[in-house]
Amino acid sequence: MDILNEISLFLQTSVQMGTHILFAIVGGIICEKVGNTNLGVEGMMLMGAAMGFTVACSTGNPVLAVLAAGAAGLAGALIYAFITVTLRGNQVVTGLVLTIFGTGFAGFIGKSVSGNIVPESVVSAFRPYDIPILCDIPIIGKALFSQSIYVQMALVVAILAYFYINKTKMGLYMRAVGENPAAADASGVNVTFYKYFNILLGGFLCGVGGAYLSIVFLTTWQDNVTAGAGWIAVALIIFSTWNPLKAILAAYLFGMLKGLNFKMQGWGIQVPSQFLEMLPYVATIVVLVFITLRKKKENQPPKALGDPYFREER
Repeated sequence: MDILNEISLFLQTSVQMGTHILFAIVGGIICEKVGNTNLGVEGMMLMGAAMGFTVACSTGNPVLAVLAAGAAGLAGALIYAFITVTLRGNQVVTGLVLTIFGTGFAGFIGKSVSGNIVPESVVSAFRPYDIPILCDIPIIGKALFSQSIYVQMALVVAILAYFYINKTKMGLYMRAVGENPAAADASGVNVTFYKYFNILLGGFLCGVGGAYLSIVFLTTWQDNVTAGAGWIAVALIIFSTWNPLKAILAAYLFGMLKGLNFKMQGWGIQVPSQFLEMLPYVATIVVLVFITLRKKKENQPPKALGDPYFREER
């Protein structure tokens, strides 16, 4: 029983450590499904983390804190969308600039709240709770049903994103824009609207993911709080083959590798901490190579990914 309990607690920690990544992956998938490569995920997460923490400290309202974080990520995505969709700027360069901007923005905002702690009203709102009966399921019960509502919200968002992309009319149009914007435009689909809408939605989710770190996981401000999570999310979009359900697996596997660092120290296993810290990133590289080598059609990105759309050239 002790072993099962240890495994259950380990999985619970892994899910917690993969939650912010899951929000970012889903946000990135939604953006890339309309043909836009946004490398500014890290910047939007940092913007969300900073604004979410600031609003949480100033208002003590958990809902306003999450909405402010999402709005910050959305604002970053709006900058990206205007440059890449309206002005048809280079998507890669714009994404990199957005990350630099987001890092500076978070550092600037973070100075005013440095040393603050998230109010108890916010901490209690996002404190883990047990869902009766379900939390008693062996091994996975604590991992999925003894969590903060923020953690469970990420899981729900990923499932809803899957149905949105694959089972709705708007999802169909979004995929059409990502595969062939000229054909979608000729069919009467408003390409600009669908690009803007989904890029902004993706940015909102990235901002919410960043706020999880500052107001739930750490509850205090820390510079560069995401620690490269946005870049990992960009890589795991490929690992998940642009599928939000696979994104759940990708995020939680990454969380397991991150959590392994803490658990092995607790178990008294002597492994250099530097090796354990780099393990999730090495595993991500290995998986990316494996996925890239498999040339299956369902594993391929949207055909128009990264290409600016010029309606005049249709």
